[in-house]
Amino acid sequence: MAGDEESYVYDEATGEWLPPGQAAAAPARAEARDAAGNVLADGDAVTLIKDLKVKGANQTLKQGTVIRSIRLTDDPEEIDCRHDTIKGLVLRTEFVRKR
Repeated sequence: MAGDEESYVYDEATGEWLPPGQAAAAPARAEARDAAGNVLADGDAVTLIKDLKVKGANQTLKQGTVIRSIRLTDDPEEIDCRHDTIKGLVLRTEFVRKR
């Protein structure tokens, strides 16, 4: 009887047990969206919508500051970016607007 049983695969994206042919091959990356709801992509330029104090840098990035060449992360609510004075900056998407 063991040969007649169909093995199921746990799909982490949906949280369900599915037959082997129906499981998603690769989970789709969630879309990163800015404060206005625009979809962000790698390499986009964004503008800050409010003043942000940067932890560990004793510096404040002012509203209207342009950040170029962003990189998306695994978390759709965060983006990696660089500023002239700050390396390795991670910003929340709720504080930026796509240019």
